[in-house]
Amino acid sequence: MEKRKLHIGVLAVQGAFIEHERVLESLGAEAFEIRQLRDLDRPMDGLVLPGGESTVQGKLLRDLGLFEPLQKKIREGLPVLATCAGLILLAEKLSNDKSTYFATLPVTVERNAYGRQLGSFFVQHDLKHVGNIPMTFIRAPIINQVNDGVEVLAHVDSPSIGDKIVAVQYKKQLALAFHPELDLDRKVHQYFLGMI
Repeated sequence: MEKRKLHIGVLAVQGAFIEHERVLESLGAEAFEIRQLRDLDRPMDGLVLPGGESTVQGKLLRDLGLFEPLQKKIREGLPVLATCAGLILLAEKLSNDKSTYFATLPVTVERNAYGRQLGSFFVQHDLKHVGNIPMTFIRAPIINQVNDGVEVLAHVDSPSIGDKIVAVQYKKQLALAFHPELDLDRKVHQYFLGMI
C-alpha cells in the first residue's frame, strides 16, 4: 500500500519560506504556501513557521486574518516546525518584549539574543532524536526558560553569551532558534515529518 503524501502548509507572508518548501518537497511531502485565509481550506497535516522578522510576521498574520485560525489549529495539535522567528511566534513569553503571538509553546524566549546580523554564526552540533547536524544562527533568539512538558533538544555554547537552549519540542511543536532550511542536511525536516 502506497503511503499518503503529507501536505505541509508553509507560512509565506515573509521570511525564508521557499527554502523550507524545497526541503519538504525533496522529502516527498507536498508543500503549499499560506498567504491568505482561503489557503487554510486546503488539507494540512503540518505547518512550518519560517525564520524572518517576527514583528512583521505577527502584524501580517493579524492583518490577513490568519492569526486566530492558525493559533486554534496549533492549540488543537497541528504539528508545527518553527525556526528562528517562528520560535518567537510560538513562545508563551518574550523576555525582552511585552507582546506575544500564538503563545502555544510554554517557554520564555529572548529575541536577537546573539546580536544583529554580525552576531550570526554556524556550528555543527547534536540535536536530540536527530543526530549531529549543521546549525546556522542568524540574529537568533534563545530559550531562557522551559516549563513542564517541554523537552530540551539542544544547547549551544557561544563565547558571547554562554550555554543556551536552542531547540525544544512540546507535544507536536518543534521549535528551533536556528535555520535548518539553509543547510543541505534534511534530517530536521525528516524528523518533523515523522512527528505527523
